[in-house]
Amino acid sequence: MPNPPQKHLVIFQPSGRRGEVAQGSILLDAARDLGVEIESICAGQQTCGKCKILVEEGDFQKYGVRSSPDHLSTMGDSERAYLERRKIDQDFRLSCAARVQGPLVISVPEESQARKQIVRKSATERVIELDPAIRQYYVSVTPSTLGDERGDWELLQAALQDRFGLTGLRIDLPALQSLQDTQRAGKWSVTVSVWSDQEVVRVQPGYSEGAYGLAVDIGTTTVVAHLCDLRTGAVLATEAMMNPQVPFGEDILSRISYIQSHEDGQARLNAAIAEGLNKLARRAARSASLSPDDITDVALVGNTVMHHLALNISPIRIGSSPFTLATYDAVDVKARDLGLTALNAGAWVHVLPCEAGYVGADNVGVLLAEEPHHQDEIVLVMDIGTNGEILLGNKEHLLSASSPTGPAFEGAQITHGMRAAAGAIERVKIDPEMLTPRFRVIGDERWSDEMPPQEIQAAGICGSGIIEVVAELFARGILLPGGKFDTDTPSPNFRPSQRVGEYVLATADQTSTGREIVITQNDIRAVQLAKAALYAGAKLLMARRGVDRLDRVILAGAFGSYISKEHAMLIGLFPDCDLENVYAVGNAAGDGARIALLSRAKRREAREAARWVDYVETATEMEFQNEFVAALNFPHSSDAFPHLDGQLPAATSELPRGDRRSRRRVSRAKSRLKNASGS
Repeated sequence: MPNPPQKHLVIFQPSGRRGEVAQGSILLDAARDLGVEIESICAGQQTCGKCKILVEEGDFQKYGVRSSPDHLSTMGDSERAYLERRKIDQDFRLSCAARVQGPLVISVPEESQARKQIVRKSATERVIELDPAIRQYYVSVTPSTLGDERGDWELLQAALQDRFGLTGLRIDLPALQSLQDTQRAGKWSVTVSVWSDQEVVRVQPGYSEGAYGLAVDIGTTTVVAHLCDLRTGAVLATEAMMNPQVPFGEDILSRISYIQSHEDGQARLNAAIAEGLNKLARRAARSASLSPDDITDVALVGNTVMHHLALNISPIRIGSSPFTLATYDAVDVKARDLGLTALNAGAWVHVLPCEAGYVGADNVGVLLAEEPHHQDEIVLVMDIGTNGEILLGNKEHLLSASSPTGPAFEGAQITHGMRAAAGAIERVKIDPEMLTPRFRVIGDERWSDEMPPQEIQAAGICGSGIIEVVAELFARGILLPGGKFDTDTPSPNFRPSQRVGEYVLATADQTSTGREIVITQNDIRAVQLAKAALYAGAKLLMARRGVDRLDRVILAGAFGSYISKEHAMLIGLFPDCDLENVYAVGNAAGDGARIALLSRAKRREAREAARWVDYVETATEMEFQNEFVAALNFPHSSDAFPHLDGQLPAATSELPRGDRRSRRRVSRAKSRLKNASGS
């Protein structure tokens, strides 16, 4: 018998889907087999160019592979001719022409993605007292005359002082370089944009209304930008994208590792985010019918690693004890110095301060937006992402911590996990009697039992769906509190094996790949580890604050906005709280950036609050490990959840170990999970 073909690990980004692919396989076919849909309208004839991809080169320790363009078949004459004819960079390959010859990390550009990633990060209505750093002044300047030894800048300075009392101003070099032509074009009347009463950054001829800024939240997985009118505070456009650094690592530690193992790693990651921010600025300006040159101020937040990479500072020292930052303070820097060339040449960037090694400017943004430091109630704020950040307390004492949740809630580390995109399962219900599932995918409001199987086209399961399916499996007694499947479960969708088992969520005829979407024991374990990290961090802060109950729980971040709070508390994502007082606030970090963009007073408040918050380092707290182990159970090994009364399965530990069927019957009789999905 011939030997089976050699297989290679292929990882597709930004979806995070991966799998073993037989040598010689056409890359486009391999992508589709793994549920990664790449555009192709020419049936592989190398004529449409829609399926172009990039091979990321280097060692990717997280995956244990070395990726190289040499791990694809050599480019043929037809493919090369097409790329040259369309003036496409030769670093790109057509996935319909390239064959797998070794391990690969593949980056699928946005324009090639058939299922576009959905980044849900809209702005929230906020009451903001406007006091932007950029202010405009219309002024008439005394023309220069023979014998007057003042230059154009000195004449403009005098006019601004006489008319508006502005003194001690300096002028940015690009504005100075064009000043003489500008003042004469305006017949000595000009509109001047001044930053923080210190620097003239733009001079326009005549009268010109319009000052605009960009509020940016750089997340590990996604980046969002709000284009704002600095005079009215209105959000004119919101643009978002997957973080272009994702191909170099799905979480912050893997990106640090990439930098450590690649001489040009920091430069590549910095260039990727700068290019991404330029792209967002252009998109936002186009959406608002403006020019990117109209953007003169930026407020930026991000976790500490994203913060350092945006500033082109090495984050390596954040990755090991004592987790030291280059600076904890706010930073004001010229946009052009960060590679943000799409903006006005004189634009400034204000980077909010950080709190600690793993609690960054994004958490300070959440602080500005939700103001727990102004509240009487005990508030828990969770910004749920690849790295979970937690605030707890009130105006008397506020604490913060970071919990390493990992990328499971983003769909990574889950067998059929994916990020939010059309076709991703986002809502799940399991029938309490039949123990069979029904689900809803992004892009269709119908449930799976309301449509023919072939119309469903499920591609995988995203974060909100992962939370719900695990909660439903537990609520129906299919999962035991310790996280293991009850192998006696009489469900046609459950398949026991010798040691573990799996639950079939979508049958082959319901998927876009023609393969089942299953939830495995390893998937359950990944969710347990992620939720336990968040819960343990919250409990540690509660102990430090000396409280045993929460008045409110706020779920921040795009992910927090789309999970069911009932399902989240059922698995123990956060401690017990009245569900009426648990709510999502969307992209609070981005809202905080917007507040800082529009208010200099809030920038000052952010600096003070960042130093006032009491940071707790979970990595050095022995009690954190104890809390973590206790939080691995669903919802917890010992903590009570009175607000889930009637929704939890029976206490299985009180029943005989062998009486699994009795446990299951009691579980089903008592568990009536609220219909959080609106079905």
